[in-house]
Amino acid sequence: MTTDNSKNVSTITDKTLGEILRSRGISRRSFLKFCAATASMMALSPAMIPKIANALEKAKKPSVIWLSFQECTGCTESLTRAHSATIENLIFDSISLDYHHTLQAAAGHGAEDARETAMKENHGKYLLVVDGSIPMGNPGYSTIAGISNYDMLMEAADGAAAIIAVGTCATYGGIPHANPNPTGAVSVGDLIKDKPIINVPGCPPIPVVITGVLTHFLTFGTIPELDHIGRPKVFYGQSIHDRCYRRPFYDKGLFAKTFDDEGARKGWCLYELGCKGPTTYNACATTKWNNGTSFPIESGHPCLGCSEPDFWDGGGFYKALSVPTREIATDALYAGAAAVAAGAALGFSGKNKSTKAKKAHQKVNLEDLEK
Repeated sequence: MTTDNSKNVSTITDKTLGEILRSRGISRRSFLKFCAATASMMALSPAMIPKIANALEKAKKPSVIWLSFQECTGCTESLTRAHSATIENLIFDSISLDYHHTLQAAAGHGAEDARETAMKENHGKYLLVVDGSIPMGNPGYSTIAGISNYDMLMEAADGAAAIIAVGTCATYGGIPHANPNPTGAVSVGDLIKDKPIINVPGCPPIPVVITGVLTHFLTFGTIPELDHIGRPKVFYGQSIHDRCYRRPFYDKGLFAKTFDDEGARKGWCLYELGCKGPTTYNACATTKWNNGTSFPIESGHPCLGCSEPDFWDGGGFYKALSVPTREIATDALYAGAAAVAAGAALGFSGKNKSTKAKKAHQKVNLEDLEK
């Protein structure tokens, strides 16, 4: 992309999403299917589908600047290799990705001219996506076009409407931040305090989660509701443990002891093999990967907890969490017995009250008759 071509950015962003999709032959039926999938993805009621359609029809194509710092390109790979092509392609048809040095055709001066033009022409309106941590130990550890990651981030953040930190490196520092943290790696949130930041952690994050955040911004013009560490609640509101299909085995105290024992073959809980599902919040167990095929636990491997801060230093990956697991089956049995007892007590109480009420009613009727 050259400086002259980058002048087309403002022309592209003047079109609405509806106009762009129609010009590309997207039918109304396909568009409404996409809106329905979007509503489901964001845990919205079916009543929101027409509102999403109306909002996206009128939405202008926002400028997006994507900066990659200390990272492995896994986040970009995750997104571009997503199998749910309808959603991902429509999302990327609805944004103007004006800078991404891994995906763009331009290089050198042309690439940097495009970034500077996009920031200038869309100041205060563009979305800034960041993946990778920022080294603070020495600016020379990571540079782009001779510009340190820190300087490029601060310049781009100044004119951004909102920032999406993609991947655990950008959200918490990730693997570069792990002990002994030789580069002094920090997260986006450690440096930016005056802009709304949406954290989308994961190593890498789920593609639908990334596009879901973009869709929410396009639809409502706001960032989604976030949890206490800046993650969208719709995707990070429950632990993997609470959504896991192996949870019943945990409640029964049935655990695989090795990766090839009878319990592992029967699909028992992987807690004792180091699964971090009870302390990890993400949508892996429901959204899954590879077009909804599976997720690590379903393929027989414990969750590493990669969407949590400091997961790399959080203890051995194959060491059980320091949460009591003994007598779980007994506790579950007692809990079940208590529930049955409570139900029986309520039933007896209700029956007793009903009998008393009948007697009282009969007494009243007798009194009426005597009168």
